[in-house]
Amino acid sequence: MGSIPNTGESTELTQPSFDDFQRQTSLMTSCTLLWKELSDHFNSLEQNLMKKSEALKDKLRALDEQTKKSLTVLEKRETTIEGSVEMALKMVEKSKVAALSVLEKESEADSEDSLGEVDDSDGLLAKMRCFCLKMDARGFWTFVTGKKKEIELMREKMPLALVECVDPARLVLESISEVFPLDKREIRDKTEKSNDLGWACVLILESLIPVVVDPVIGKSRLLVTSSMKERAKEIAETWKASLDERGGIENVKTPDVHTFLQHLVTFGIVKKEDVAFYRKLVIGSAWRKQMPKLAVSLGLGDEMPDIIQELISRGQHLDAVHFTYEVGLVDKFPPVPLLKAFLKDAKKAAASILEDPNNAGRAASLAARKEQSALKAVIKCIEEYKLDSQFPSENLKKRLEQLEKGKTEKKRQPASVPANKRTRTNIGGPMPPAKAGRLTNAYVSSFPAPPPFVRSPSHGQYHPGVSPYHSPPTTIYGSVSPPPPNAYVYSPEAAVPGIGGSYPGPPPPMTYPPPYTAYGGPAYQPAYY
Repeated sequence: MGSIPNTGESTELTQPSFDDFQRQTSLMTSCTLLWKELSDHFNSLEQNLMKKSEALKDKLRALDEQTKKSLTVLEKRETTIEGSVEMALKMVEKSKVAALSVLEKESEADSEDSLGEVDDSDGLLAKMRCFCLKMDARGFWTFVTGKKKEIELMREKMPLALVECVDPARLVLESISEVFPLDKREIRDKTEKSNDLGWACVLILESLIPVVVDPVIGKSRLLVTSSMKERAKEIAETWKASLDERGGIENVKTPDVHTFLQHLVTFGIVKKEDVAFYRKLVIGSAWRKQMPKLAVSLGLGDEMPDIIQELISRGQHLDAVHFTYEVGLVDKFPPVPLLKAFLKDAKKAAASILEDPNNAGRAASLAARKEQSALKAVIKCIEEYKLDSQFPSENLKKRLEQLEKGKTEKKRQPASVPANKRTRTNIGGPMPPAKAGRLTNAYVSSFPAPPPFVRSPSHGQYHPGVSPYHSPPTTIYGSVSPPPPNAYVYSPEAAVPGIGGSYPGPPPPMTYPPPYTAYGGPAYQPAYY
């Protein structure tokens, strides 16, 4: 038989303590939180890596597309260059034949007589074609500079004439060499240099662009020979070097700046390293109408927000509006507040002109002229960009009419007589001395005081109540002795009735018509005469 365990023996069982349980629970919680934090961190890293990977893929796709596009353009340029050269050679040959035929048919004098006076568009085009066919740069320049009144017509017809040139770029560079890059007229005649011909240079350079643009691929390739392009670069460098002699960018004339920038754009010789230099030139001549387009062509499109902000800080709000519309930043720079700020500055300038003591006598006209020019510019801008719904121009036009009406009325008013001008009235008697008109409160006479009983015979026609002018009697020029010491003597104050016996009282004050006193003319006291 097996042994039976003794039930009386006690068995010891180990019970877990509460502190150990709490410690294990805290450890599990910490591990759970750490695991969650690590999981979130790794998820965030994974998401960032995915985003960067997608961005890199997008950039690679864009780069591939740009590369394919560039390769396509290069391939097109390569395949079309022979055709473009062939077309250019045909045009040159055609122009050569036409030029030879013109030279064979008529001499220089006969050509001028046959063309005669240019009185219409056809005659203007025929005359310019004649110069272009013969590559007469000097004659072409002289003709263009003499037709400034027909500038819009020449802008339309000049490209048609330049097409006839064997080498249009050469003709343009030789024609404008009279004043660009350096003005050669100073050497021959200094008085001739005062005539600004920058408008003619800009017109000719603008007209050359459609002539030299490649007909196949457009502005990306210009049909200009390498020799002419190098010559254009040398001209640009010469102009830049001459800035120091002219006193820097601040002192150079705006027409010269416009010609230089148009020269760069026309011949495609813009340099990326000179962008900061171009920006200074553009801001200095921002009021020119063509300057916003030139700025974009010069590679300043990315800097346009900073340029517009600088123009606003300079107070050139109207110029900023033109730049804003050219680059499409109307939402960032609303035009209406800019136009209102421009008008506000113009009114302040007009007020300062009125307060300036140096402008006495013409301050009102100068202030009105300043406000008129500002109103006209704003009204034109509103009409050009169709802002009438946002900024009605009725009140501006009414104010402009008021200023013009006031200017017209002022011209119709008679001129005022100067204060020191002595005029002879139709009352009779001799003129008073010149010094009498210079005093304000007293009458000073260089003649002896007349006796109280002497009356001038010439005053007999006046009413007894009206005092004659205080002119000396004619007897003082004779042998009459001086008046006695107790005779009536004029006092500095006005004469008081009743003093001096029967001597008449003071004369009534003289009055002048309103037009005279309206301009602040002096009100002469009767004692002056």
